[in-house]
Amino acid sequence: MSLHVYGSIVTCPGIAANNRGENEGNISTLQKILWKGQVHTTVSSEAIRWAVRYYWQQSGIPVNRVWVEEEQDHAWNDPEWLAWLDPNGKGKGKSRYIDDDLLGYMSAHAAKIDGSDEKEGSSKKKSKGGCDKRRGVLEVARAISLTPFTGDITFNAKSGKKGNTSLYGTEVHATRYQFSFAMTPGAMMDPLRAIAALEAFENLGEVAGNHSRFLYDFSPESVILRVTEDPAPRILYVFEQTPDGKVTADELVRRIRTNDIPAEEITVGGLLAEEPSVRGLVGENGKPGVKEAFKSFKEILSARLKEE
Repeated sequence: MSLHVYGSIVTCPGIAANNRGENEGNISTLQKILWKGQVHTTVSSEAIRWAVRYYWQQSGIPVNRVWVEEEQDHAWNDPEWLAWLDPNGKGKGKSRYIDDDLLGYMSAHAAKIDGSDEKEGSSKKKSKGGCDKRRGVLEVARAISLTPFTGDITFNAKSGKKGNTSLYGTEVHATRYQFSFAMTPGAMMDPLRAIAALEAFENLGEVAGNHSRFLYDFSPESVILRVTEDPAPRILYVFEQTPDGKVTADELVRRIRTNDIPAEEITVGGLLAEEPSVRGLVGENGKPGVKEAFKSFKEILSARLKEE
């Protein structure tokens, strides 16, 4: 059986803004989704994956797709993924970068001859396009706010040239977000790259919704980590927030008590680990600090990978 790593994170509380959905007139909207019968704000998995790659880049881990701040655009070290597609030819000696390995890539190619250009009645097969791709080993679920969106909007004014003033509004949401991730280290070129992924989630800072005017901390306030041979995560979206602002995970407790999730597979860190119902089930695998929980879990995972 393959070894799988799963994680669920609830962020620190903050005020989300500028995570743009479709603009409505002069209102910059937040992305929204109907969740459990109510409207919640959401952040895409693509935005979180972008932040993971950017963390690797800032940490000095070589990545293929590099963000160039001065140009506000990406640059590529291996734009044709030759290290993967032609390792013994033009790609010989090139690196198979961590972001290509864990996040995947795709390059679609059009047909060399357009169908309309082929001679009528020709016995030759029609040209077809192609697609070079690698599925991402690291999967990330869309983040959803713990509390429903109540429609808060701030109104602002901006002075332009020649004394012109533009009025605009921005939707804002004071909330926490929860999201989850999954990965199978054995499917990576180097299974120990799973540790680098965990470090990115441990130290995740800015994700979508940030601008020079706004800052939202996407680092974990509480985290649930699981290493298992179970192909199903069983810890996705288990966080809830009570009316007084307390974060709970009653569904996680229920699944552990019913043996759907073995308690020894779970490491819990942050405020959630101080909940009596959780602490009583996970024992020493409950850590009051998020960083302490990640450190302990990385040691557990490294030992399991050496056994593989």
